[in-house]
Amino acid sequence: MQSQRPTQCRLILAVLATFLILVATCSQEQPTTNPEAAGNRARAPIRAPGEGTITRPARGDWDTGWFHAEIFRQLLQELGYTVEEARTLGDPAFFEAVSRGEVDFWANGWFPNSDKELQEVQDAVAVVGYVVKAGALQGYLIDKNTAQKYDITNLKDFRRPEIAKLFDTDGDGKADLTGCNPDWTCADVIEHHLSAYGLRDTVHQVQGEYSHLVNQAMARYKQAKAIFFYTWTPNWTVGELLPGEDVVWLEVPFPSLPDEQKDEEELTTVSGVKGCVDDPCDLGWPPNDIRVVANKRFLEENPAAERLFELVEIPLVDISTQNARMFQGEKSEKDIRRHAGEWIEKHQTLVDNWLREAGEAAL
Repeated sequence: MQSQRPTQCRLILAVLATFLILVATCSQEQPTTNPEAAGNRARAPIRAPGEGTITRPARGDWDTGWFHAEIFRQLLQELGYTVEEARTLGDPAFFEAVSRGEVDFWANGWFPNSDKELQEVQDAVAVVGYVVKAGALQGYLIDKNTAQKYDITNLKDFRRPEIAKLFDTDGDGKADLTGCNPDWTCADVIEHHLSAYGLRDTVHQVQGEYSHLVNQAMARYKQAKAIFFYTWTPNWTVGELLPGEDVVWLEVPFPSLPDEQKDEEELTTVSGVKGCVDDPCDLGWPPNDIRVVANKRFLEENPAAERLFELVEIPLVDISTQNARMFQGEKSEKDIRRHAGEWIEKHQTLVDNWLREAGEAAL
């Protein structure tokens, strides 16, 4: 009998081990079929093809473009990229930097506004996707009160000295048009318009830092003074001064653009512009696409980033809403990052689909 004890012991231990395994298995949490509980689980993992890669973004020196620039920065981080702080650059400086590989991309390309800059570096630089397609309007506005009182509807009305003097802020007899930063492409188009429409003797483009200049115009408006300014959408200006209620869009005498944009002249008449005297409205500017501009080598080496750039679209109204929040005081870098994060969270299902498809592009 003693010789059987080791065998019996081994048998007992085997049965005990099997029992313990069964207990452990049964005690594990079983998958829930409760859809509400399922919805609270962590998001499915996203491939991170950018791990180990440092990305150097840029952004425009107009703060109305910083929101969508930050969205792209955060989405690239989701793909595993180490994303540096964005360099703030004007148009010419950015196109030079991206062509030399000093920065990798930005989400602030305006076309056809920047067609000339792109043509000069097209061997090294590519345009990808559409952040906003044909939704970015540009043009000239004046306050509605002055427009109605003096029947001003067209830029050609400023040829009349008595009209120009209404908008003179420095006493030289010329209308002072709040224009663009000197290194922005729109500044050149405004100068072209002043010549093409015979306004050199009666209108002067005031240039400098746009946000500062347009804030000065806002202050004059609050004092019930006449204002005359260039702007674009999305921009907080048309959120604070509503076209059709506070300000009106001016038409131009005829389409005229600089040589590099001649092919776009037929697009400068735009339908459905609220606050314009006519529909369609002869704005003088074609609607622009807002697009990603990137270094070609960066795109070739990072197919996941390229696919992300192709996919991301942001509604114009969302950009305008965020711009208004900035004007109301939420304009710090921390605020902008929070705004971008909130937008991503609000559109999480769509964003996850973008990220998964971008991740698959790197396989």
